Amino acid sequence: MVARSVASATVSFGLVSIPVKLYSSTDASSGVSFNMLHNKCKGRLKQQYICPRDDNEVVSRSDTVRGYEFAKDQYVVFTDEELKELQERPTQTVEITEFVPEEKVPPVYFEKSYYLGPDKGGERAYKLLAEAMRRTGRSAIAKYAARGKMYLVLVSPMDEGLVLYQLYYADEVRKFEDVPVGESDVKESELKLAMQLVEQIANDSFEPEKYRDEVKERIEEIIQKKVEGEQVSLATEEAPRAQIIDLMEALKASLGSGDAEAVAEESEEEEEEEEAPKAKAKKRAPKKKKASAG
Repeated sequence: MVARSVASATVSFGLVSIPVKLYSSTDASSGVSFNMLHNKCKGRLKQQYICPRDDNEVVSRSDTVRGYEFAKDQYVVFTDEELKELQERPTQTVEITEFVPEEKVPPVYFEKSYYLGPDKGGERAYKLLAEAMRRTGRSAIAKYAARGKMYLVLVSPMDEGLVLYQLYYADEVRKFEDVPVGESDVKESELKLAMQLVEQIANDSFEPEKYRDEVKERIEEIIQKKVEGEQVSLATEEAPRAQIIDLMEALKASLGSGDAEAVAEESEEEEEEEEAPKAKAKKRAPKKKKASAG
């Protein structure tokens, strides 16, 4: 099925302009959603605005204005014309400002993604930019003015084409240093077991088709049963509570092989060898004489 574009744009690359089309990379309709109904007649409900200051009077959309709360319960009001003037002029231009290695952009900055395809007449320049970035191992940081906003985006090569990632700005991303992680020493024996566990279930590529939304499938199955008039049981098992266990024993049990014992013993021997010179040096150190009284 041929994808339908959601917008048109122009990628500005130096003096080169590449007409492109944006395509949604995800399918929002694949999710399961529920509507609010009137319990009495099962009719679908509509939302209304009410004003608590005027005895919960129902307010029509034509009687609403937009305001910014600059202090508690204090607003400065903007007209539709003023709000329109505040919006960024949509140029539909993806203006490339610099090229960076894609791995240097932390995933926490990624908000959403769109596929880019060439528009009429832009096929050759499109493939040229994609191949140039692929061979240099770099992606493009760009500015994109659309829908009244200025977006920060990353354009990267993907398969035979390009993908556009909408990014968060720096002030929208919290710093990880604000997250308390505590302080703790990692033993070499534990680290080696953990590394062995990582390698045991490692894969050289990401294969998303191996995974499916099991919760969605369960919900859809229950919905179908209710549509067919069947009674369904929604009893759920209580999730097991996390228990504090010995870290080394947990790693050994996770590996589930005799190799775990060998790795642990080897690491413990190495730790003992490292500690031995320190212990001998401490033993040879001369004792301080006690100061004589008087």
